[in-house]
Amino acid sequence: MTLSFSVLASGSTGNAFYIATEKEKILVDAGVSGKEMERLLNEVEIDPNSLTKLLVTHEHSDHIKGLGIMARRYQLPVYANEKTWKAMEGSIGKLELDQKFVFNMEETKSFGDLDVESFGVSHDAAEPMFYTFHHEGKKVALVTDLGYVSERIKKTVENADAYIFEANHDVSMLRMGRYPWNVKRRILGDSGHVSNDDCALALSDIIGDQTKRIYLAHLSKDNNMKELARMSVQNYLNEHGFTLGDKLNLHDTDPKTPTPLYEVV
Repeated sequence: MTLSFSVLASGSTGNAFYIATEKEKILVDAGVSGKEMERLLNEVEIDPNSLTKLLVTHEHSDHIKGLGIMARRYQLPVYANEKTWKAMEGSIGKLELDQKFVFNMEETKSFGDLDVESFGVSHDAAEPMFYTFHHEGKKVALVTDLGYVSERIKKTVENADAYIFEANHDVSMLRMGRYPWNVKRRILGDSGHVSNDDCALALSDIIGDQTKRIYLAHLSKDNNMKELARMSVQNYLNEHGFTLGDKLNLHDTDPKTPTPLYEVV
């Protein structure tokens, strides 16, 4: 039995992640329209009818835009913590009571042959949380939308086989860019987003013997570039003794193009 995943969409305009085992086919967030969600799934040859659950990280629109449509269209059970349910109520339309489930922060739930562990992050949402996925000794960690990476988070996600990790902005590009100062301050703050440099620093603390792939995620369309994010992270990791390109590889993500379905071996 295998664990496979695709970063369907990632960026400041919309986010969605797919992870699957033999028994479970889980969508995490649906931050693009329902039509776009179906296109992304079809592109990696996933039948939306095969989805078993929808997990939510937080209520920002780039994570829940198509959530209500997908849940209703495919009769999906939706999991979120109570504060997130309350915060997104007005944005997702009506869901049946038997589709609504609570997944508390710092909790591990077993879905079929997949254990999902939630952990809180520092971000300006009601109660934002992300997930690590465990299956037969394999571990995949989804870590975006956070102002800083705490020691507690590092402990939770260390030595994963694969990371989908935020590299939201280049600090110089953000400081020089066109955003108003209050928005810049929000992004740079402890409840904002992780920069390329902070991403590299955190990764150097958590990469372990098992780690094979790192996907740089949630890049700002205005304050970052794929090449710049990759170069920043690669240079820092190389300088700190990590050899990239052999067992350990960096990958890009995109708001409109899903990453190929990857099987964790």
